[in-house]
Amino acid sequence: MEHNPILNSPFRAPERHWILNEDGSMSGVMREGRRVSQYYVPIAPSTARQAQGDLALDEADREGRAFRPNALVNRIREHVARWRREGSRHVTHETARLLAHWRSGRTTPPLFFCQIEAAETMIWLAEAAPHGVAGREIIAELAKLGEGAEPALFRIAAKMATGSGKTTVMAMLIAWHTINAARGRKRFSDAFLIVCPGVTIRDRLRVLLPSDPDNYYQTRGMVPDDMIGDIRKARVAIVNYHAFKRRETLSLPKYAREVIDGRAPTGIETLETEAQMVLRVCKDLGARQNIVVLNDEAHHCYDAKAGRSEEDASPDDAEERGRNKEAARLWINGIRAIARARGVRVVHDLSATPFFLRGSGHAEGTLFPWVVSDFSLIDAIESGIVKIPRVPVSDNALGREMPVWRRLWPEIREGLPKKGARKAAVFTPDQLPEKLLSALHGLYGHYARLFPGWMARFAEVGRDTPPVFIVVCQNTSHSKLLFDYIAGYQRTETLPDGATREVWVNGALPLFANVEDGRPLSRPRTLLIDSAEIDSGESLSPEFKKLVAPEIESFRAEVAARQGQGAAIRLTEEDLLREVMNTVGAPGKLGEQVRCVVSVSMLTEGWDANTVTHILGVRAFGTELLCEQVVGR
Repeated sequence: MEHNPILNSPFRAPERHWILNEDGSMSGVMREGRRVSQYYVPIAPSTARQAQGDLALDEADREGRAFRPNALVNRIREHVARWRREGSRHVTHETARLLAHWRSGRTTPPLFFCQIEAAETMIWLAEAAPHGVAGREIIAELAKLGEGAEPALFRIAAKMATGSGKTTVMAMLIAWHTINAARGRKRFSDAFLIVCPGVTIRDRLRVLLPSDPDNYYQTRGMVPDDMIGDIRKARVAIVNYHAFKRRETLSLPKYAREVIDGRAPTGIETLETEAQMVLRVCKDLGARQNIVVLNDEAHHCYDAKAGRSEEDASPDDAEERGRNKEAARLWINGIRAIARARGVRVVHDLSATPFFLRGSGHAEGTLFPWVVSDFSLIDAIESGIVKIPRVPVSDNALGREMPVWRRLWPEIREGLPKKGARKAAVFTPDQLPEKLLSALHGLYGHYARLFPGWMARFAEVGRDTPPVFIVVCQNTSHSKLLFDYIAGYQRTETLPDGATREVWVNGALPLFANVEDGRPLSRPRTLLIDSAEIDSGESLSPEFKKLVAPEIESFRAEVAARQGQGAAIRLTEEDLLREVMNTVGAPGKLGEQVRCVVSVSMLTEGWDANTVTHILGVRAFGTELLCEQVVGR
């Protein structure tokens, strides 16, 4: 490695940056000053082009892309920096106290500059910008983006690299609104609806509930001690966007519904009304009006644009685009329903990747026009906030200009089964493509060399938490095959007399094996994560649950404290599997000893393990969204 990519302190505004060459690679030349906000995807280049450790843009991902400054972000950034230098004028007394507290370093841990800047930007737009002509013009520009829909929503987004602490920023915004609302200021609110895309994120966001034992306001000292009482007045609801789907109010067997519908002139309406849905979603907010919405992983929430052809999409791509489009429609329309019924003061979006997705009708990867602050992945790398990404170099000797492992997916996709359990049933783990197995074993070999030193260093501080290797797959058929190959599986053998027997096949990668010497281990080292496994709960063996009974009981006690004894008693296999997933790498928790996680997409967002050392992508990573989210682990 020719130079250390870390240039800046995470606690101060970036003061210098690496200059990128025209091809996107790092020139090794440093420039004073902060990099302007613009589009790019930084990853480490192969040694076929330059030294391992330098950051560059993957050539395949750059084709057809234009790299341009984000004009609105850069304008607002200049205004906020000037406002900060001049004493943060035109804010309330309470806001001034919060800003001083956050900037003082008295929180635990101290806040990163990027976290403070994201909150400062929202504060400047709400409190200081209306006092100047330029600020009012920016507000009008942002408000115009919400026009054309009923009701119009005022949305502002903070783009923050994965791992830079978006949950903390949400806590800061909730504190800012709540403490000002407690003083009777009408432009603020003490009612918050946090919307997220999945159960993993929802579970993690419980720290934003003032009633939660681990809430950030107290455990991290997010507000001065004398303001904690005001924080307790906040009403916070955390929901998955799926909650916006209108539910059945009357459960009927299919035949009964057919009989009733056949007799009624227009059938029978059993779906919730919009008003009933809003009441259910907002039940934790009481009768509060003028709600503040916080969208976590907000790239799932947008208005789709009609008229863009998708005829060239592969079946997998077409399905993904359809899912994205339906999710976005449900999410944005749900917020509009809340606005019609209760009023929405503002929508704060937070995402590492606030780009339009496939199926949106917009060019994939286009930045949301309401993004107002940006701290990108390369900014986070240069500030030492996230890990430095690397790419494979071990196969450079194959005589090709670009290593096969660097662009693995195009090399192997035709050799893998199509989506669907029936289509995958004819495949066995032994039939996985040779190039895929070569990449898997090569990356595993590096992990195996790293493993003893890692464990020795952790042992010095009294811990035995292993490093984590993750495999991100295109679909569940692929993930199941790879899981079986890595961890081991059970198969049926036919004996000479025609009888059959079930035998256990050892895992191919010893450090990740769940099966050794023809017998399953009591505590799995490799975890398979997809919706089918969570629904079935089959990934947790009775032996494993018995082995970790103390941790399970601890989890039950935690649930009882939060949700009542009844909820703890009703814990399901799904709950346990989710707990294992959420606690990978966490000392003393169910998932502490997991070494390998095989997943479809659940690890690309909302998964906060910080012990990941290796990532194998068995899918396309051709968008900024996937690259930023996965590399940010």
